[in-house]
Amino acid sequence: MKTVITYGTFDLLHYGHIEIFRRAKELADGGKLIIGLSSDEFNATKGKTSHMPYEKRKELVEAIRYVDKVIPEENWEQKKNDITEHDVDVFVMGSDWKGKFDELKDLCEVVYLERTPAISSTAIKNVIAELQAIEADS
Repeated sequence: MKTVITYGTFDLLHYGHIEIFRRAKELADGGKLIIGLSSDEFNATKGKTSHMPYEKRKELVEAIRYVDKVIPEENWEQKKNDITEHDVDVFVMGSDWKGKFDELKDLCEVVYLERTPAISSTAIKNVIAELQAIEADS
């Protein structure tokens, strides 16, 4: 049994997120999956905004059967501390982050999972923005 951790905003939750959670939980081999959920304040430092505030996103992610614990992600630097504090065996991120977290390999195994094809939060946000623009023009 292992402890696995992954991070993200998980705004506009979709099937790709569920697949990441499912696959990360499989890597736990009967252990637990921790989600580091980006706080609204941290998202602001990244120039991102969420459609749902942190507390609502947290409730949504906690309701997913693969997830055992949700912790706030407040900054980039906390990952090393989280790995140590929660006795993490495997750090998981999507393949679009490949190589970005290799410095954590001295603390735990680092795995980059392939993204689910044909779906992304960015694509969904773009569709929403297009619909809002059409609505504004009406």
